[in-house]
Amino acid sequence: MKPSLAKGTRDFTAQEVSRRKYIINILQNNFELFGFQPLETPSFENLSTLTGKYGEEGDRLIFKILNSGDYTSDVNQEDWDHKNHQKLVSQISEKALRYDLTVPFARFVAMNHGKLTFPFKRSQIQPVWRADRPQKGRYREFYQCDADVVGSESLLQEVELVQLYLKSFADLKVPVTIHMNNRKILSGLAEYAGITDKLIDFTVALDKLDKIGKEGVVKELLEREISQESIDKLDFLFSQSDDALENLLQLKEKFAGNEIGLKGVEELEYVLTQSLSLGVDMQNLVFNITLARGLDYYTGAIFEVKADEVAMGSIGGGGRYDNLTEVFGVKNIPGIGISFGLDRIYLVMEELNLFPEEASSKIEYLFANSGGEETIEALKLIMQLRAKGISAELYPENAKINKQFTYAEKKGIKNVVFLGEEEIKNNTVTYKDLEAGEKKTVSLEEFLG
Repeated sequence: MKPSLAKGTRDFTAQEVSRRKYIINILQNNFELFGFQPLETPSFENLSTLTGKYGEEGDRLIFKILNSGDYTSDVNQEDWDHKNHQKLVSQISEKALRYDLTVPFARFVAMNHGKLTFPFKRSQIQPVWRADRPQKGRYREFYQCDADVVGSESLLQEVELVQLYLKSFADLKVPVTIHMNNRKILSGLAEYAGITDKLIDFTVALDKLDKIGKEGVVKELLEREISQESIDKLDFLFSQSDDALENLLQLKEKFAGNEIGLKGVEELEYVLTQSLSLGVDMQNLVFNITLARGLDYYTGAIFEVKADEVAMGSIGGGGRYDNLTEVFGVKNIPGIGISFGLDRIYLVMEELNLFPEEASSKIEYLFANSGGEETIEALKLIMQLRAKGISAELYPENAKINKQFTYAEKKGIKNVVFLGEEEIKNNTVTYKDLEAGEKKTVSLEEFLG
């Protein structure tokens, strides 16, 4: 049988792993600088933990795990005969791969809230799985890098997370723009257009604006039984100015007497003005009134990060979710979090050639093997190098020297070392720098530095 990869998954070469680690290390360092403590949760959760948290579309993309053994033994025959998908799932599957890191985090907080110190700040870098249609920058298995704060309603958390985003992307040298909105503004818009009962339908369609354009959104709104009259009232959404504060002022006029909408405007205005007072360039922040983020659990601020110089979907996103732990029976634990999309950040950095030399995995020394007793002396020297944190290896066979050089070149090894009788007798080492093409003989002491 010809081997193949599961659709939407990838293997990572040594260089790719090293570059991914480079990104992760920068993010982990910034998480720690901002006071976030690391957490890890299981790869799979009870299906009931995940279901109903991501909206109708999200629920369809959860990877379900079949029960062990004869998973059909407890199936209702009538449901089986009628292929009743919704009823069958709960009968044949009790577990599922995690869809994101936020819901498992909420489950963790609900289970451990009596032991945690609030506000509780956690960071988490782990893979998640979605049964989505694979395309560039979108995979079925991918990593999320999250930072969340629970137990605080303060809007200063939003301001801090803007800072975390901007510092992290500055360290990665990726120019970005943070798009911001507030779910209360979207609720206000639904009220303004008389479609409060269609809020989820409205936000799910609006969230697709980047992908399907205005015409596509209008078509989907009509399909979701939102009237043309309501759509006409919302037409101003598609022609916003570049001035965020001016757009907010326009909204204030439209939201006169609209309590939830005005609350959303007030919250977003605070985050924008405080960020500006901390020196954030207004070019880096955009009030995007059509930003909806299709997850049902957001209740306040929502963020989406776009790379400035590469046509790519969002490379980060998040928002406030003040009710998430309530579904697990624990009330009054507000939260907010952001996520960095490791895989898309990688693609952006690759396209812009932003990975530094040190982000590649390179072995410093290959010791040539001549097949004599010098091999043991070479291994002793290799042990000394490794003790100093310097990577080195011995070519395992006594092969022709050209073959050993080819091996070193293909692996990107920087130097080939020759340790023969003469070098051992004189306490010297001879090595060739493959990049410079220079051969040197130095004392053992100088070589070990």
